[in-house]
Amino acid sequence: MTQTAAANCATDLSIRNRKSAFKTHSPEETQEIGAKIGGQLNPGDVVALIGDLGVGKTCLTQGIARGAGVCQDETVNSPSYILINEYEGKIPIYHIDLYRLERLEDIIALGLEDYLEGDGICVIEWADRMGELLPESHIQVKITGEDEFTRAIEVLPVSAK
Repeated sequence: MTQTAAANCATDLSIRNRKSAFKTHSPEETQEIGAKIGGQLNPGDVVALIGDLGVGKTCLTQGIARGAGVCQDETVNSPSYILINEYEGKIPIYHIDLYRLERLEDIIALGLEDYLEGDGICVIEWADRMGELLPESHIQVKITGEDEFTRAIEVLPVSAK
């Protein structure tokens, strides 16, 4: 069921058991959804963000970082040019952006295994570019821009078969 306000997601958002879908109408609401996701994450979790350029993947990641306990004073920015940002908190956050890497060979060369198998939380923008490198168990978050401000956000737990 789609919610019309991010504030209503507190009891409806589940990253472990079922698909959840929401609509947000501002960057603040998108960050609020991210914070609800971040508050449910554990060490070793992988969040696969999928969506077009400019739909709010980094905005959602800012909320995830806050929800997972990254200090409010720490700025969470897109790692588009440096590819990986690390943030300290209750659980380390590894924010990975694969936008500039179109070939699987380039992604392999990054050496993501240490992050994916580590004790932190991996949040991966453009995760659909990972193909078979994406862990079988992860949380998929698909963001679609409906207009300038409205975003449809689907959260889907994906488990190993």
